[in-house]
Amino acid sequence: MKITILRYDELESTNVEAMNQAKRGADEGLCVVARRQTKGRGRHGRVWISEKDAGLYFSIVLRPLIENKFLPLITFAAAIAVYETLAAFGIKSDIKWANDVHVNDKKISGILAETGDTPKGFAVIVGIGINLKSSNFPAEIGAIATSIEQEIGANSGASFNADSIVEKLTANFSAAYEILTSEDGAEKIRRLWTERSSYAKGKSVRVALGTESICGVTDGIEENGALRVISENGETKIVHAGDVERLRRI
Repeated sequence: MKITILRYDELESTNVEAMNQAKRGADEGLCVVARRQTKGRGRHGRVWISEKDAGLYFSIVLRPLIENKFLPLITFAAAIAVYETLAAFGIKSDIKWANDVHVNDKKISGILAETGDTPKGFAVIVGIGINLKSSNFPAEIGAIATSIEQEIGANSGASFNADSIVEKLTANFSAAYEILTSEDGAEKIRRLWTERSSYAKGKSVRVALGTESICGVTDGIEENGALRVISENGETKIVHAGDVERLRRI
């Protein structure tokens, strides 16, 4: 995949700009990076705090030629790419189903995939946010989020900047996406994801599903990336979308 990067000082949303570029005919591999977002978004319409240079705000245009049932695995590939990017800076992370990346149970990255039709055909936009600095976190965020700066430590000797993160992220994403779109790629991505996620199997969780919730233990993933949860009454539930929270047993 040929990577082309468009850089902006400020955008409403990198996902919005990437989709606009796709509708204007952008090829697969076009990446949009902004130093600040004024209307950054997470899943379910949540706000993604996007202060200038405090995070990496990144979106990529994809035109995947895979079965529709495997489209959710694109976010798995993105999560693997984030995991490997953080590992390059000595940070051990954990992929929380389906598309958040945590370090020591604190969120360091989120992923948002959106789809749309364009004159050149179907497009998927994958947005990735990675916290670079913690200094601007609101008090309520500081307890549940972390950043690359915080994790590598001021005295570790390691150094990073947004450009170095983008370089590693695009290389890792290209590699994971190539695997996904190869023969038996869905199976390979599920395996790679499972190896990097403590949530894949044996994790006590609560899953919020709109007006109801399920408590149970994770039991692997389906071929399309849906999460299997064995509920407290022994019934196997298949979760296609929902918020997963780790339960700490006393």
